Amino acid sequence: MNSLWNICLVKLENEVPSTDFNTWIRPLQAVETEGKLHLLAPNRFVLDWIKKYHITQINKAVTEFSNGKMELVLNIGSNRHMLTPVVSSEPADMSIATKNFKSTLNKSFTFDNFIEGKSNEFARTTAVKVAANTGKTHNPLLIYGGSGLGKTHIMHAIGNEILAQNSDAKIVYLHAERFVQAMVKAIQQNALHAFKEFYRTADVLLIDDIQFFAGKDKSQEEFFHTFNSLIDQKHQIVLTCDKYPKEISGIEERLKSRFSYGLSVLIEPPDMETRAAILMKKAALAQIYLPDEVTFFIAKHMPFNVRDLTGALRRLIANAEYESVPITLDFTKDVLQDLIILQEKIVSIMTIQKTVSTYFNLNIDELLSETKIQSIARPRQIAMRLARELTPHSFPEIGLAFNGRNHTTIMSACKKIDDLKKIDLKLSDDYINLIRILSA
Repeated sequence: MNSLWNICLVKLENEVPSTDFNTWIRPLQAVETEGKLHLLAPNRFVLDWIKKYHITQINKAVTEFSNGKMELVLNIGSNRHMLTPVVSSEPADMSIATKNFKSTLNKSFTFDNFIEGKSNEFARTTAVKVAANTGKTHNPLLIYGGSGLGKTHIMHAIGNEILAQNSDAKIVYLHAERFVQAMVKAIQQNALHAFKEFYRTADVLLIDDIQFFAGKDKSQEEFFHTFNSLIDQKHQIVLTCDKYPKEISGIEERLKSRFSYGLSVLIEPPDMETRAAILMKKAALAQIYLPDEVTFFIAKHMPFNVRDLTGALRRLIANAEYESVPITLDFTKDVLQDLIILQEKIVSIMTIQKTVSTYFNLNIDELLSETKIQSIARPRQIAMRLARELTPHSFPEIGLAFNGRNHTTIMSACKKIDDLKKIDLKLSDDYINLIRILSA
């Protein structure tokens, strides 16, 4: 059927892992009789699996979207061997879905338990304002930065704060890849209208990792229209991305221009103090005593993102519990030895700046200065290009590391070095030598 069951499918596809959804739920056939929704499984194995693992979610969706008026019945069979199903060519009534929609936000991600520091304070402050003035302040809000820095946490915190203010708000959260998959399935199931209505009636749309839209033209087309529809209604859009949007290849320019309508905020890797605060907070939540010397040792050797920091702490706690020993500095060094060695092999922008300065007989101050003398400007451009090639940092992040230069300056420097390497053999050799030194 194309009314109740298709609405349920949209909800379930956002809740159930895609492999399980496509394997077990999508093959079910739906037949509506008076007061009953019959879901037909192709065989006993599928029926038993549904009853064991998915019946609660399915029953909840049916109850919500039928206002409790439909009884769910599971059988083996096909709609060809039952009463003719009530199938309508009309689009699904998404007003039911909107009224009864339940958000899939992670309730543990809030502003209260987000550790603020210099690297993320602007992003957090902006997010709080957006949550308090939905659709009116910074719409869309785009949060970008490297992996594991807290972008998803802030996104969920916005949604949770809005829900705390208005429990009836329809807040849709999903990963960009999930949006693409859902659209493909909607086309296959002749439910594209229901798909469009579901997302375009959201009060708040939260989409993670929009870089996954790259190269997917049909999905970009649909998202473009969804974006415009929500903005026109003054409904809030919040997006995350692992890099500055204009850096993403494979994204249409019209979408990039839409992203610039609101505000783009950068989350940088946390500084030492913030990393230490995060460790203390997580240790306290786990009811684990973490000595200060251990806290700052981990913070010093896990400098790049919160995810690595958290992973190191979890490993440490697990080993201490397994061996029934207290957490000491020596124990920490032993448990995290391989992680520390791996982290030390990662090239940082500061290491690149020091290496390039030494290679060209400059000091760091000269390299980072504003002088345009070629003997200094060219090494500076080389350092910028190496930072882009050898680190995961975005153009804006690299710009900040070079005395707050604009991201367009970094982009221009990278292009200049790429062009010169093709015609200047000396520069090309220098660049290769520097990569060898940094990779040793």
